Amino acid sequence: MKLYSERFPLPTFPRHLIAVAAFALCSGYAQAADPFTVKDIRVEGIQRTEAGTVFSYLPVRVGETFTDDKGAAAIKALYATGFFKDVRIEVEGDVLVVFVEERPAIASVEFSGTKEFDKEQLTKALKQIGVGESRIFDKALVDKAEQELKRQYLSRGLYGVLITTTVTPVERNRVSINFAVDEGDVSRIKNINIIGSKAYSEKELIKQLSLRTPGWFTWYTKADQYSKQKLAGDIEALKSFYQNRGYIEMQIESTQVSISPDKKDIYLTININEG
Repeated sequence: MKLYSERFPLPTFPRHLIAVAAFALCSGYAQAADPFTVKDIRVEGIQRTEAGTVFSYLPVRVGETFTDDKGAAAIKALYATGFFKDVRIEVEGDVLVVFVEERPAIASVEFSGTKEFDKEQLTKALKQIGVGESRIFDKALVDKAEQELKRQYLSRGLYGVLITTTVTPVERNRVSINFAVDEGDVSRIKNINIIGSKAYSEKELIKQLSLRTPGWFTWYTKADQYSKQKLAGDIEALKSFYQNRGYIEMQIESTQVSISPDKKDIYLTININEG
């Protein structure tokens, strides 16, 4: 039996490159098999993947000639599918044996501690980026999903949010994913500063904004809670205020949003050019 690919301790390289490198090393040996005619092809290790899927990626069929180059191409193609975390090809006489180890599938995606967002909405959003029930588990995509969740909370002013992701193996080579969310306290606007205004006072310009510093009624209106959407609306409100008064070339040059170390207070600065 000739071995065409095996695991090598090369942790700094992507797995598909490791497989190709392993194959290249093996095929370079004196005992590497000479080209031969394939009488049969057998696939071992599949649980969910159809055998036909594996066959479709092989660059050789029964009755064709198998070579080292075709073996390397087969390993590379199977890794590229993303279905497998280990692939090797062995030769038993005139029979080609393809051994694969499938990546786990996602059994479930759960959320705990979420109050700001609807769980069904979050489930749909994560499924769009590849993290959902029955999808192939990919740690890089799960990390991306965690960052996307955090981004959504930050956009609503919840800067103290903490997200802990737990991946738990379950039966039949599957995993369960749980996103535990500690939303923390809402960050509130401590100060609003408008720079560059000459024709109108800062106090008058702040009146045009929906965002406010804490006051008697902001606990009800939530106007003191920062969000990117509110800021975008306020920028347009300032532009309209000036343009309706003849300042057609008025521009918002920049906005700066800073947050206190305890993530409770937000300081907002808007730089304008009246034109």
